Amino acid sequence: MIRLEAQARTDPGPVREHNEDSFLVELDSGLFVVADGMGGHASGEVASALAVQALRDVLLGEHDPDETRLDRTAPDSEEQIRERLRYAMNQASLRIRRAAQEAPQHTGMGTTVCVLLVEDGMAHIGHVGDSRIYLARDGRLQRLTRDHTVVQQEIDAGRLTPKLARIVPHKNILTQSVGYHGPVEPDTSTRPVRPGDVFLLCSDGLTDPLDDEQIGRIIAETRFDDLAETLVQKALDAGGDDNITVVVVGVFED
Repeated sequence: MIRLEAQARTDPGPVREHNEDSFLVELDSGLFVVADGMGGHASGEVASALAVQALRDVLLGEHDPDETRLDRTAPDSEEQIRERLRYAMNQASLRIRRAAQEAPQHTGMGTTVCVLLVEDGMAHIGHVGDSRIYLARDGRLQRLTRDHTVVQQEIDAGRLTPKLARIVPHKNILTQSVGYHGPVEPDTSTRPVRPGDVFLLCSDGLTDPLDDEQIGRIIAETRFDDLAETLVQKALDAGGDDNITVVVVGVFED
């Protein structure tokens, strides 16, 4: 048997007037979300909050997205959960677009979303945008998500190195977001969890000032109970000026 523990911290950073990030920690249900909103007139915080609430409603509520399941005779349970993640994110996108139609000052708002659902010893993840999920296991840090950005497309095409990608001016231009881009195609995956695993969900306020090597070292050197606080503070110390949100989920042997 395993048990989960979680820590979360969000900080507006030294520059922004509003914190446009939202997060969710539902420890009993194994559901964890980070969303990084965008849009003027505080629209980003509206979009991220709507997304988090929609994910909670769909994934923990009674709304059964039968109409979205893949056309298979007997889809396995893992694929059903991943399809539910995809459905939840598209429901979030729909809610955000409706809210923008009802309040024109929020036109164009959207949000990134990354979600972790741990159930029956399996971790199901999904994401849209450039908020990330990492797994620290056996002293190594693995990035489980691939950014939906123009820069990532250029890296994939071999036109840009990951090192240069960290400093180009257009590094945060998204190719997908929940709400603004309409229907979305989230990336999803499933993997077993092990005691000792640490999952990190974060907005780009953490990953802009800190690279993967620095994040991995911080996780390796920090007590779990202090980890969320330490990651945010290290990002601020490194010059982070955006909203910073971190959710860390530890897997322990019960």
